[in-house]
Amino acid sequence: MQTIALKYGSTSFEFDYDGSRYEILRGAKHGPSLSDADIGDRLDSPIDSHPLEQIVGPSESVLIVVPDATRQTAAGQIVNLVVRRLIANGTMPFDIRIIFATGIHRKVTEDEKAAILTPFIFQRITTLNHDARDLMQIVSMGTTSGGIEVGLNRALTEHDHVVIVGGISFHYFAGFTGGRKLICPGLASSGTIVATHKLAFDLEQKIRREGVDTGVLDGNAVHEAFVEVVEKRPPSFAINSIVNEKGEAVELFCGDWQTSHRSACDAYSLANTIEITEKRDLVIASCGGSPHDINLIQAHKTLDAAARACRVGGTIILLAKCFDGLGRSDFLSWFETENSETLANKLADRYQVNGQTAWSLLQKAERFDVRIVTDLDAASCEKMRMEKASVEEAIVRVKDALKPSYIIPNGSKISISFRSDD
Repeated sequence: MQTIALKYGSTSFEFDYDGSRYEILRGAKHGPSLSDADIGDRLDSPIDSHPLEQIVGPSESVLIVVPDATRQTAAGQIVNLVVRRLIANGTMPFDIRIIFATGIHRKVTEDEKAAILTPFIFQRITTLNHDARDLMQIVSMGTTSGGIEVGLNRALTEHDHVVIVGGISFHYFAGFTGGRKLICPGLASSGTIVATHKLAFDLEQKIRREGVDTGVLDGNAVHEAFVEVVEKRPPSFAINSIVNEKGEAVELFCGDWQTSHRSACDAYSLANTIEITEKRDLVIASCGGSPHDINLIQAHKTLDAAARACRVGGTIILLAKCFDGLGRSDFLSWFETENSETLANKLADRYQVNGQTAWSLLQKAERFDVRIVTDLDAASCEKMRMEKASVEEAIVRVKDALKPSYIIPNGSKISISFRSDD
């Protein structure tokens, strides 16, 4: 027997498994984490851009955009170094501000701010909160070629330069996280967020729009809309990190906000796309612990990965603590419907961003036997057509399985590509 630690929130549990029956699906192993000097080297040699010190003048103001608590980006280490560089270059500390790209997520707590930025930076640099529904924060920036009205946080227009700091991972309909997503949806109005996300759903056929998928940028209508929105107020400099399971930066791509992001996505995809030639009846999937299982909306990304490796009618054991609940107070109301087809009809009539996540989740719950190890209550799980199970119950059940199975220790980090030999 072999043993693997499967993360669950801030803890993990040991799972003993038969190596002849279980195959582990995980991305490439990371090298050592980057030192401050390593990050400095990458900042000195940006992609398609001058170094930051040549872009920002001593008397100019800078807005640094960072993700919220649902992402791991090594922002603390990176922002610390960026702030020090700016100050050494002549920027006054009071001319530097940091804003959290929350999109329509909840506000970042004070403790989370200190954890994301490090207490040193949090105590010394002014931080701003984004509220996608606060019209006083939003300024109109025109429309996209597709007619989407662009509303962005006015702080983007009130600083001479914008620097975005994001992490790269897969996203089940935007292709990848990071880059342009720091501004749209991160700092966009609720109307702009809804309109761009709506492009992921084919309202006529009531299915996922063609070209919108994990790891896809070219021809992805959602990604292309994000880019067009950000072109209304393009960042002066971008930093895209790839992190290990501890959240430490192991690679950094910085410079031009589009080409540095594309380079980071290409590198991430190459290392973390897993090709399988058969789907199996049992898939055990951990989100990879906090913050990837902070709530169910985030945990759904792992369920999406697991579903790509499971046979229809098979069982998925999903480890998702969800200590912050569902992610939206109204999320559960979408499941007050007969099935995913009627939910799709409802979504077509009254589109909402989280309604699309609910539809995607319900489709999987109908196709697979989903058993979730979670802090969510059993009634909520049942309403979403999933069965709540304890860790012990889940282990007992999977040990009874005799057919070949998969274990995914970090479902938020990988993309699974199925290639049939038939």
